[in-house]
Amino acid sequence: MQNDRSVTTATAVTVIGLGPMGRAMAGAYLDQGYEVTLWNRTPSRAAELVRRGAFLAASPSEAVAANELVVLSLTDYDAFYGVLGAVDPAVLAGKVLVNLSSDTPLRAREAAAWVAERGAVQLTGGILTPPSGVGDPASSAFYSGPREVFEAHRGTLSVLTGTDYRGEDPGLAALFYQLNMVMFWTALSGYWQAIALADAHGITAGELQPYARSALDLDRFVDFYAPRVDAGHHGGDVDRLAMGLASAEHVLHTVTDAGVDGALPAAIVDLFRRGAEAGYGDGSSSSLVELLKKN
Repeated sequence: MQNDRSVTTATAVTVIGLGPMGRAMAGAYLDQGYEVTLWNRTPSRAAELVRRGAFLAASPSEAVAANELVVLSLTDYDAFYGVLGAVDPAVLAGKVLVNLSSDTPLRAREAAAWVAERGAVQLTGGILTPPSGVGDPASSAFYSGPREVFEAHRGTLSVLTGTDYRGEDPGLAALFYQLNMVMFWTALSGYWQAIALADAHGITAGELQPYARSALDLDRFVDFYAPRVDAGHHGGDVDRLAMGLASAEHVLHTVTDAGVDGALPAAIVDLFRRGAEAGYGDGSSSSLVELLKKN
């Protein structure tokens, strides 16, 4: 059954999915005076937002029907289909689905086609902040899909974070998001490895903190290597892969000597060793890019 919130206004939005990110997004809209309709498989997660004035729909269909703009914050695209697959296409027609669920570029393109078949439009998104950063314009999110649709809703999306539009291809936002996740999870895993090794020697995470901040500040390396990689220049004038391999082996030995799990540094050693065996040993470690391009 529809309710009187089904009339679309410029400051009305539906949020489906109330994990930490979804709740933060709904809260940001409430902070800005938006009329917010919610749906979640576990209704109790909406309790605080309802107390603040949000409306909890009884079903996905009711939530979608309430507003033109529907923001989805779900685990992945399987969850997306699980929620929207039972919604009548007549309800979806004319809607703009901002799909912030994490998945691959291919699946984002497939979902955009699925949505279009039902008369709706998908804007793919990828938010580059934890829930605590939602509502801060200094935070950022990638978007892709029809430009005119993005521009029409840019103001509403900007309530959540700054917006970085990447193009018409619905897979581009997912691609740029996953590029960031490649770097984020790899770097953060290295940090967890360092903490485990430090702990084996009685050093706390707090003691390591200032050195970790310095080691993880890679701006100068990114700025130095990006133009060289784009130019195909992997000369060993600054660093050599062979020396990197030796260093990676020293890290692995230090970890295993302390009785700490060495799977992560062993994977790095394997990568560097394969690069050296492929003939890149006298070049820069950036030559690993060429190795990684080949499956």
